Amino acid sequence: MEESISGFKVRGDWGDVVEHGERITQALREAGAEGDAYHEWEEWRPKSHERIDEDVSEKTAEQASVAEGEGEKAGKSAGEDLQAAGEKLSESYEKVEEGDSDEALDRWNESIGHVARAADSAGRKAIRKVEDTVYRKVMTQLAPYYFDNDLISANVQQVGRGEEADEFVLEVNVNDDELKAEVSDILAEYESEVDRWHVETEKDLGNAAAAEGVEVTEEEEAGGGSESTRT
Repeated sequence: MEESISGFKVRGDWGDVVEHGERITQALREAGAEGDAYHEWEEWRPKSHERIDEDVSEKTAEQASVAEGEGEKAGKSAGEDLQAAGEKLSESYEKVEEGDSDEALDRWNESIGHVARAADSAGRKAIRKVEDTVYRKVMTQLAPYYFDNDLISANVQQVGRGEEADEFVLEVNVNDDELKAEVSDILAEYESEVDRWHVETEKDLGNAAAAEGVEVTEEEEAGGGSESTRT
């Protein structure tokens, strides 16, 4: 592993970059990292069963997509907001006829709000379609697969093809300087104390149980996605 101002970098085969991601994840956990940003990184980091041009590409496109607008957060489509805008506009006219100008103005403002939210939702949806297509078809051919949030900035790329194994580079930076220093110390401990790092692999409990004639409990099934150990 190379450590620099830009982060922690490793070059090697796919197993090497997977292990690097696992070590950093474990170090973050030991340093107290948690919350959505941590789990987003945990979801994105390369896994042993994944392929860079399929799984990592898809996760990167999803992570890079435009955030949800207010209408989407409220669970409303652009069409639903436009329908609501029409209803509020009709109510506004009714209030005008009743002579209630204040209520008419309130309904009018609500109608405008729904129209604006509908336009925002439609625009974000259109941008995502273009962004996803451009990213998948063009950008991943020119730039590494990247991840970025408040906690972590990372990128992984394939840098060579070999007869026995392809070569990759994974670089990860911790965006908080104090946390980065803690992670650095923990990674140094791993380097000096961990003899063997067993890369995380998916466990298929259902197939294992069928082969061995053993029933799998709901608790085992829920917690049996994957595991990694170090000795």
